[in-house]
Amino acid sequence: MTYCVGMVLEQGLVLMSDTRTNSGVDNISTFRKLFHWTVPGERMIAVMTAGNLATTQAVISQLDERTKAPSERDNALLKGPTMFQVVTEIGRLLRATIEDAQRTNGDTGKGRFTATMIVAGQIAGMQPRLFMVYPEGNFIEASWDTPFFQIGETKYGRPILIRGYEPDMSFEDAVKLLMVSFDSTLKANLSVGLPLDLLVIGKDAFAPTHEHRVSADDPYFATISSGWGDALRSAFHSLPSYTFAGDS
Repeated sequence: MTYCVGMVLEQGLVLMSDTRTNSGVDNISTFRKLFHWTVPGERMIAVMTAGNLATTQAVISQLDERTKAPSERDNALLKGPTMFQVVTEIGRLLRATIEDAQRTNGDTGKGRFTATMIVAGQIAGMQPRLFMVYPEGNFIEASWDTPFFQIGETKYGRPILIRGYEPDMSFEDAVKLLMVSFDSTLKANLSVGLPLDLLVIGKDAFAPTHEHRVSADDPYFATISSGWGDALRSAFHSLPSYTFAGDS
């Protein structure tokens, strides 16, 4: 399983993903699910992936043109004139990759090769944008009404984001909020795991504002995890107690 979150703020974009993949409890591996490409001063584009690992790796390889010799590579992500056209190309590749895998594997391949992606970035002269791409190749865009997208194991971390998100929050507070969301997910589901990859994209920066891998021994994440647990217990005990008074 996977957990990835992309968030839109007034000052830019914040992305975080886990790195765990598993095919059963005895076959757990670590793979990067957050990728980015930069043309300094012109564009910054990032992609997060969830779903069948072979499918997502095939799509990323095609986007990055890793299947071609270096001299022949012409990355479509670095040429699309708008983010809309970039995400359209990603959707086309995702759909084609899934259809090809399912066709090759016949009935046994149905439903086994699906994947979902979050695409984020900015091209010079335009606003930062955030999209979620579905296995069918279609996509939706984030707005101030829906300012974040989740893919993978979403249910455990979503309440944290809904209660804590503010569009004008600082990057630092947004990272803290995501840390809490991921900690809640890690505690509830063993199929999501450390390390976590973090990417902050400042508006008009066209380069990573901050990039960090959160490992199992990361002191800040450990502080967030223990502090959030203590804060929840304290908040619980501060609420008024239920009473049986008046029972006959």
